[in-house]
Amino acid sequence: MSYSYLAEHINEVKKDIAAVCNRIGKSAEEITLLGVTKTYEADVMNASIEYGIQNVAENRVQEVIRKFDDVNKGVKWHLIGHLQTNKVKYIIDKVDLIHSVDSLKLAQEISTRAGRIGKTQDILIQVNVADETQKFGVSPEELKTLLKDISNLPHIRVCGLMNIAPFLDDPEMLRDDFKIMKQLFDGLEDYNFENVKSTYLSMGMSNDYEVALEEGSNMLRIGTKIYGKRI
Repeated sequence: MSYSYLAEHINEVKKDIAAVCNRIGKSAEEITLLGVTKTYEADVMNASIEYGIQNVAENRVQEVIRKFDDVNKGVKWHLIGHLQTNKVKYIIDKVDLIHSVDSLKLAQEISTRAGRIGKTQDILIQVNVADETQKFGVSPEELKTLLKDISNLPHIRVCGLMNIAPFLDDPEMLRDDFKIMKQLFDGLEDYNFENVKSTYLSMGMSNDYEVALEEGSNMLRIGTKIYGKRI
């Protein structure tokens, strides 16, 4: 089976990223591109890795577990979907970055499980800027308190923030939410909390990544634009 379409799609996304970065005076090298591989099998994932994807992202714990051993080694794994505390133990030795931490209880479990295997787990805090009741994430008003509490945990490192924007036909309507996320992200260093750094601002998906880039994202989660519509 030919996977050449993946090379074309990846190149198109990278060209878009380069064009936006050139327009806003940023280096494309600063942008981390994640291939969101949910519903796609290891063969497709491996082909995309061969064509330049260095980071893969899954929404569900069971998908990480199922595919992990069959995917090329050396790629970085990201969990971007909601994580229940009772499932942390299954992926703590597999994922490089957990994007969706939004409670102290979850952070405590991650720290505990990471400590048992001698690891410091990198995480992002998920912020629900749009206040969508159907989505997880801490409110902007609760962010500082959560960061302060998490900063005391010994085996966890906060590397930035993550946002899942609403799916809208016009991505311009998301610009204000992205601006708020960038303000929150820029403020992380001002807190001077231990183990809290403003390294990654994870926002932007297939339908809105150009606007997200323009507003300061440096980590994009791209699924459909690379792999096609979900199976």
